[in-house]
Amino acid sequence: MIPPDDPTGAKVALRARFLARRETRSAEERAAANSAITAALLRGLAGTRTLAAFAPDPTEPGAGRLPAAFTQLRARVLLPVAPPDGRELGWAVDTGRLTPGRFGLLEPVGPRLGPTAIGTAEVVVVPAVAVARTGVRLGRGGGYYDRALRHVRPDARLVAPVFDDELVDDLPVEPHDQRVTAVVTPSGGWLDLA
Repeated sequence: MIPPDDPTGAKVALRARFLARRETRSAEERAAANSAITAALLRGLAGTRTLAAFAPDPTEPGAGRLPAAFTQLRARVLLPVAPPDGRELGWAVDTGRLTPGRFGLLEPVGPRLGPTAIGTAEVVVVPAVAVARTGVRLGRGGGYYDRALRHVRPDARLVAPVFDDELVDDLPVEPHDQRVTAVVTPSGGWLDLA
């Protein structure tokens, strides 16, 4: 049960729990999950012309496989670029060469596009720590993606890859939270949400 009077505090506690669980996953469990998630994403993204995605860190679903696997789509792939300061993501076209950026996150080498470039994507693959079946997404708490998703086109599909135990019935929600329209899990594949 989520306490309705303190969604921020509830998010902090849940985020810590989910992130701690990610740290304890075995290499074998991660590898199997990453393979299944990548395959499901590629099937669900077939025909996509422009995709905005991210390069997962070593504990996130898809690590070691994404975004390289997206080359199979023959789509234009945009990846986020964390600004030197502030909290508004920029974007750059993925050319296959990634370098550590702010916070050590991998980002593409090459010309930077502004925050509104995400608006050209038909589908946005969004990082999440957990997702509720209602589409509520729990991120890492910085608000970068909630800000970025304000620029997506109205018909864009927003999909979050998560581990099986990170798809839950309920999560705390605040007015600024942006919901996803689909989730991908290792055992369930691509699931459209209400």
